[in-house]
Amino acid sequence: MTTSTPAPPKDHGRAGRDLKAAVTSAVVLLAAIAVSLAFWKPAFMFIVAAAVVVAVWELRKGFLAKGIDLPEQPLMIGGVVMVAVAFVWGAPALVTATAVTALAIMLHLLRRGVEGYVQNATAAVFALIYLPFLGSFVALLLREDGTAQWTDRVDYGVLGVVAFVLVTAASDIGGYIAGVLFGKHPMAPVISPKKSWEGFAGSTLFCVAAGIALVTWLLDGDWWVGILLGLIAVTMATLGDLCESVIKRDLGIKDMSQIIPGHGGLMDRLDSLLATVAPIWLLLHYLVFTR
Repeated sequence: MTTSTPAPPKDHGRAGRDLKAAVTSAVVLLAAIAVSLAFWKPAFMFIVAAAVVVAVWELRKGFLAKGIDLPEQPLMIGGVVMVAVAFVWGAPALVTATAVTALAIMLHLLRRGVEGYVQNATAAVFALIYLPFLGSFVALLLREDGTAQWTDRVDYGVLGVVAFVLVTAASDIGGYIAGVLFGKHPMAPVISPKKSWEGFAGSTLFCVAAGIALVTWLLDGDWWVGILLGLIAVTMATLGDLCESVIKRDLGIKDMSQIIPGHGGLMDRLDSLLATVAPIWLLLHYLVFTR
């Protein structure tokens, strides 16, 4: 009687992932975003809200590895409400909804009793800020109605979201290409061994070039704002990726889940987007949309 041995995991080389599956998944996600923004932009808020719900589910699953049980339902419900009120009523409403959700979460956890209350409440408030609060800045960006002279010709909220997504994607693409081709000097070997200084240089080059192009051609802004956009994007995207790597290493997991073929979990793709959206909204709001 012969027994079959399990097939060894595929070696994806220096890329560290299945490139074909990763590209296919990215194209599908970008297509969904593009269609929603092109035909009915509130539909994009449904995508953002759904992403928040899935990300909360993934984070709870990861935290359970350390015995931390996030209150999934209030985080999901509160997160969806935060995205909605940010889109409809703006930043003041988002702040209020965040505070109310945090309080509701702490009250909800009282039902579990005393043991583990501080740990779970602290982790829940962290999750609240990390996921729905930062994610809601996408809604703030989409609802922009600034006073720039060119805004009567286009929906600049949509263009702002497009610029945000593309400049953040430029960081990932530039870092991937430069890291695979030239990466030799690890940036943070303990946290993320595959992230190199050469990759960071590629990310910087791609982000600054994308920032200048997007601000001058798409948003009709000043070139120096494009440089600022690129530098902010590459810095925050890199820090966001490192922060998520620290979280996963502390939890002892490789990926948050396997929900996106070639990418791992949704959180593994949202890390840089969550880190960049707030400063990008601030930059575009004051230096492009209301100039």
